[in-house]
Amino acid sequence: MLTAILPAMALAAWSTSEPQVTKAASSPSYEGIKTRLLDGDLVDFRVAVSGDAITADASDYAECAAAQYTLIRGYLFALHLRTSVEEDAGLLTTDAVYTISPDLPRGTRTIDAEVTVAACGQSGIPTV
Repeated sequence: MLTAILPAMALAAWSTSEPQVTKAASSPSYEGIKTRLLDGDLVDFRVAVSGDAITADASDYAECAAAQYTLIRGYLFALHLRTSVEEDAGLLTTDAVYTISPDLPRGTRTIDAEVTVAACGQSGIPTV
């Protein structure tokens, strides 16, 4: 019976003596925003994100830029038209196009600029 208990005790001691290793969560690094007015209310946003970033981080960064730009221009709403994200050597670059508007535009991908800018601030995502 002792021979059955000793291996179990050794295994229990081994498993409890190992240090717990946890990966520290790191956040994305926001590398900058380039804004280009294409035509009247049509605006192109190019943003870059590095670090532990995923595609959603890059898209969110572009949306935050669009929301702040909308407010800077004196408008209240933006309509998302398209976003493309590419990765190169750990850097995610996003090309996003929005229309900005003083009134709520038709469509399902609209953003309320004031609400979005506030949410970006709470999330720690920079704007223009």
